Amino acid sequence: MPSQRDYYECLGVEKSAAADEIKKAYKKLALKYHPDRNPGDEEAVERFKEASAAYDVLSDADKRARYDRFGHAGVNGGGGGPQFHDLGDIFEHFGDIFEGFGLGGGRRRSRGGAQRGSDLRTSVTIDLKQAATGIEREVDVPRKKTCEKCSGSGSEPGHQPERCDYCGGQGQVIQSQGFFRLQTDCPACRGRGTIIRHKCNGCFGSGRVDEKVTLNVKVPAGIDNGMQLCLRGEGESGASGGPRGDLYVDVHVRPHSVFKREGVHLLCQVPVSYTQAALGSKIEIPLLEGKTNVELSPGTQPGEVIRLRGKGMPDPRGGRTGDLHLEIQLVVPKKLDAEHEAVLRQLATLEQANVMPHQKSWFDKVKALFTGDEDEAS
Repeated sequence: MPSQRDYYECLGVEKSAAADEIKKAYKKLALKYHPDRNPGDEEAVERFKEASAAYDVLSDADKRARYDRFGHAGVNGGGGGPQFHDLGDIFEHFGDIFEGFGLGGGRRRSRGGAQRGSDLRTSVTIDLKQAATGIEREVDVPRKKTCEKCSGSGSEPGHQPERCDYCGGQGQVIQSQGFFRLQTDCPACRGRGTIIRHKCNGCFGSGRVDEKVTLNVKVPAGIDNGMQLCLRGEGESGASGGPRGDLYVDVHVRPHSVFKREGVHLLCQVPVSYTQAALGSKIEIPLLEGKTNVELSPGTQPGEVIRLRGKGMPDPRGGRTGDLHLEIQLVVPKKLDAEHEAVLRQLATLEQANVMPHQKSWFDKVKALFTGDEDEAS
């Protein structure tokens, strides 16, 4: 038999890795090689088992200490190492980790074939103001519910599911492949352990029927784009009377035309004229809710940032409200009338600034050509 790989190498972490880092690495590998995502891929199944065995040891302080000192010999056999005979053992042992993946790990079977329903996913789109105040939204969700006629058994009323003869009611069969023994769902009963001889005509033996429900989603104040909400027990109904899965709601926040969000803080670029920045002024600033006045000190510089405390976004985790940062942007007019230009040239003289001379228009130059004043037109 091939030698076992180093458990740290299996998870792709250093020997000094913290517990959170080890758990994060295992989640990543478990999601990548999960059997539900790699149907029929035996190599992916083996990688999944290998990562699970590594995590079983490295996530336990005592096992990890023995492994660090004695290697695999310290945790194999009677040393408390992983005893996973099949995928069902892994799902049973680490079922909480697979919750939220929308995959088969969190749907653990119980006796009688009951299985947790699948998780569902939907989304809502809101604007920045709604994200700041919080909002309730309704979402339409198509899903499966337990058949009322057969109460989820799949059998016509008056009949009961019968034990599967192929697997003896275990729901699992063992296949030998050389030195390895692979336990899989029974192909006859599909892992239930029972066979439905008289199918319910309401659900055709599945135990579930389609439904469409409208659910109220409470979006908390301060939620950010890309965050996810979870409605527990609002997913698919479980097979054979199993519990419902969960509904995950992705939240999308539309970009705002004035404010840019950075965490709980907001950034707003404020255009001001040269005179406002040089002499100081009072300017009106929009807020997500209402407006306020801000005084610019004389000599305010372009790019200077003014902070308004508590005028940003609320923290959805209960922390303090963020701030509004006003970035001063100097606006230079592209066109000037004669009076405005004359005043600015006087200012340039006072500042002893080297500016471009007054330029005649194209029509002034043509007129000078006809009058013979070409020197003046140049």
